[in-house]
Amino acid sequence: MVRCPVRIAVAYRPGIIDGRATALAATLAADGIGRIAAMRIVDIHIVEGVSVQRAALESLLADGVASIAIDETPLDGAGLVVEVTYRPGVHDPASGTLREVVGFLADLPPAATLQTARQYRFLLEEGVDPSAVSGRLAEALHNPLVQQATSIAAPAWERGERPPERYPSVAAERPPAVDRIDVAAMDDGALARLSDRRLLALSAAELASIRSYAADTETRSRRREAGIGEALTDVELEMLAQTWSEHCKHKIFNAVIDHTEDGRTERIVSLFDTYIRRTTAELDDGTGFLKSVFSDDSGVIRFDDRTLLCFKAETHNAPSALDPYGGAITGIVGVNRDIIGTGRGAKPIFNTDVLCFAPPDTPEREVPAELTHPRRVLAGVHRGIVDGGNQSGIPVVAGAFLFDPSFVGKPLVFCGTGGVLPAEVAGEPAWQGRVRPGDLAVMVGGRIGKDGIHGATFSSLALDDRSPASAVQIGDPIVQRRVLDLLLEARDAGLFHGITDNGAGGLSSSLGEMARESGGVSIDLDAAPLKYPGLAPWEILLSESQERMSLAVPPGRIEALRHLAADRGVELSVVGRFTDDGLVAVRAGGELVASLDLGFLHDGVPRMRLRSAWEPPPAVRVQVDRLRVAPAPEEALLALLAEPNITSKESLVRQYDHEVRAGSVVKPFCGVGADGPTDGAVVRPRYDSDRGVTVTHGICPWLSQIDPYVMAMCAVDEAVRAHVACGGDPDRMAALDNFCWPDPIESEQTPDGRYKLGQLVRAARGLRRACLAYRLPLISGKDSMKNDAFAAGRKISVLPTLLVSLIGIIPDVRGALTTDFKHPGDRLFLVGRTREALRASAYDRMYGGGRHGPDVLPGAARDAYRALHAAAREGCIASCHDLADGGLAVALAECVIGGRLGARVRLERLAAPSRTSTTALLFGESPSRLLVSVPRQRRERFLALIDGLDAAEIGEVSGDRWLHVSRHGRRVLRVEVERLAVAWSTGPAGGGS
Repeated sequence: MVRCPVRIAVAYRPGIIDGRATALAATLAADGIGRIAAMRIVDIHIVEGVSVQRAALESLLADGVASIAIDETPLDGAGLVVEVTYRPGVHDPASGTLREVVGFLADLPPAATLQTARQYRFLLEEGVDPSAVSGRLAEALHNPLVQQATSIAAPAWERGERPPERYPSVAAERPPAVDRIDVAAMDDGALARLSDRRLLALSAAELASIRSYAADTETRSRRREAGIGEALTDVELEMLAQTWSEHCKHKIFNAVIDHTEDGRTERIVSLFDTYIRRTTAELDDGTGFLKSVFSDDSGVIRFDDRTLLCFKAETHNAPSALDPYGGAITGIVGVNRDIIGTGRGAKPIFNTDVLCFAPPDTPEREVPAELTHPRRVLAGVHRGIVDGGNQSGIPVVAGAFLFDPSFVGKPLVFCGTGGVLPAEVAGEPAWQGRVRPGDLAVMVGGRIGKDGIHGATFSSLALDDRSPASAVQIGDPIVQRRVLDLLLEARDAGLFHGITDNGAGGLSSSLGEMARESGGVSIDLDAAPLKYPGLAPWEILLSESQERMSLAVPPGRIEALRHLAADRGVELSVVGRFTDDGLVAVRAGGELVASLDLGFLHDGVPRMRLRSAWEPPPAVRVQVDRLRVAPAPEEALLALLAEPNITSKESLVRQYDHEVRAGSVVKPFCGVGADGPTDGAVVRPRYDSDRGVTVTHGICPWLSQIDPYVMAMCAVDEAVRAHVACGGDPDRMAALDNFCWPDPIESEQTPDGRYKLGQLVRAARGLRRACLAYRLPLISGKDSMKNDAFAAGRKISVLPTLLVSLIGIIPDVRGALTTDFKHPGDRLFLVGRTREALRASAYDRMYGGGRHGPDVLPGAARDAYRALHAAAREGCIASCHDLADGGLAVALAECVIGGRLGARVRLERLAAPSRTSTTALLFGESPSRLLVSVPRQRRERFLALIDGLDAAEIGEVSGDRWLHVSRHGRRVLRVEVERLAVAWSTGPAGGGS
């Protein structure tokens, strides 16, 4: 029987290929680490304090076919072991599975210890000293912020050194006493020091508002009567800081801004109200297409009479900078919970990800020592998205990878999820959750630990050496999948009234928000399930430990919900009751530790007053690496196809499961070899209907260096034209706006804050103008305003970036369009006007020379998009591809790659000014353009449908597998399709989307 610690090591049988080890060895070799002859990965399980036979444990932990339990054999002279496990207090998802496995065999005493680790066993090449490389290997294999590593080289192994039989765990201790802080008696300096010490991230005005609240005679009298005392507690201060954080309150977007431009100053009261909420209100046509906007965990639109669509995208930039894997997996499973928490509870059906990094081939010397190399950030973030989506059984259907040196400080990690919701539940609108006084406050899912504490306030600050390890969380998608299945069953059975996720701020955020509907809440922290003892009450309230949802449950239905949760293996706890007394009351250890006025908690934060200014920057080229002599068009095209922002990311994208649930119609790749790019995804939400939804994106951060107004216009246009290119209806679509900005508040650390805030104003205006022109309502969104890092004595800020994510209706998925050319003889049309738009283009970033930037003419573009949709509905379009990075030349290359066909194109036929340079015709990035192939027999009808538009017939698809481009009879370029395919598939991103 197992009582003392026992280690069980499980590995693949000899002769069976371990894909994990193969991929890791390749990564280490690419990083120049090691000279490894062979390696093996071993999973370690430690069990203590359980009455169970070792043989029984081994039979459950190893399947006996591919994997077996092994003895931890000695190392030979060239051997090295690196063993990695999570630090105390950091969630280890595998230990939860281990606990469940062991629970099949025996009852688990409260003192039982179950831990996991991963061991990497290396055989090094002859002549390599294991002790000399152990440090570099250990550094490459773990993140010291959340993990710990033990390295043992062969000589040490021979001396008897071994990995530990048990890893450190969080010590069982009495929770610390609640601090009582008399903020009413503090001066400004003391308040500032308090905020800094506790990482509250509160401004001087906000601290003064809290001081005034605490000093108010009525407040003090009420608190004396309640028995909590006049001084505020640490629980209350932390709850206020979380609720008032930039992450939760979007204070910059809701500020009063005095904006100066063209010599005039105007006052803007809330960017959000002025440019976003108002835009959607003006576009609501009263048909019921818009169901829920800006009022729930995600936006909701009508799909058909029976079904609604939900969509939300979040950023997880700061956590992903600290721990790329943990930050990304919690980002994707967190936005899944936003869908689950919408209305009465929706079902996620697809994921998206748009990921922005510094180039992975950035030289080591150019990455500050305080920061993680972008190659490792990319690998960790990507693996987090893969694990979060694949293990949850939710397909990743669309997205993008972008690279720019500005993302070396913080990556931008946009995670999106779409879901479906029945139009009605129990005869009531399903998009309207509700919370009633008397409902029980119920938490379901994971337990509470120290992981994820101060996540909301941390993400409201720049990244520096004080950033807390406790802000990092590790998601567990398998647990979350169980929670989802439970909640969908409970929803259909009518077992709860309202639901929301425990996102930023944990119970503080979820129950605090739900209390606004009922009028108050009473929370009992003693009833909250903990991963380990010793948490302070404020930590229990604010912890963002993952996989948790909060429900409002009628008392008469709690037992039915308990039974259902037990059947589904989901933990459920009643942690309070919703009230209507206007208070948030929190108890711990039998005493009242918080009693906050609900109105002050949510509406007491003072509105920021800011100043912004905008003037166009000098006409300086945006470039990464400029050659002295412009290359020949063929050379430029091949180089652009291999450029990291354009090249295929197939090796990365193929690791996502985009087939699970069998709803994806247009997938990330298309064509005869399923290796050509697509412009977006088409998903069929219901198996009994051919009606579908498109999923597309628009993002062009380089244009923010010219004018963020233009960037926003182009981002909207890119998302809309990609929707049309997939076959979507331009009259039925909705979008999300996600702003990621460097700090836009003027300060000693940000002397250019007025200009950066002016950029934000310009972007918001461009977003509004484009959305109104395209009649594109915004249904949800997010802003992340502190995307800076301090490292190597300097401030590193991201490019101001707006992501527009779009879902739209495609009436019949059988008519969905893809980019690959289909048949020799099909006629080629370019719809849209070409202008000299090289500045900030991919060509300009590589070679320079751009003088004129793009401009969007949405009126003409919308007419063209509607005509193209009509042509698609009539079967007049064989393929369609939107022109984006690299312009016409890259779009042509991608179409011939997908179809493995050739094309003959005559540039003089383009709808363009006659003096436009050949370089601009090939590589310029004028927006609102689509490359269309039309069956010969449908040519006349297509011409009739596009009559009066800026469009031209520019050539035909050929069967010779060459791309020919000429101008006025002179050859411009001639490249074999296979050369184009090789360039596109083997670029610096590793053959990779």
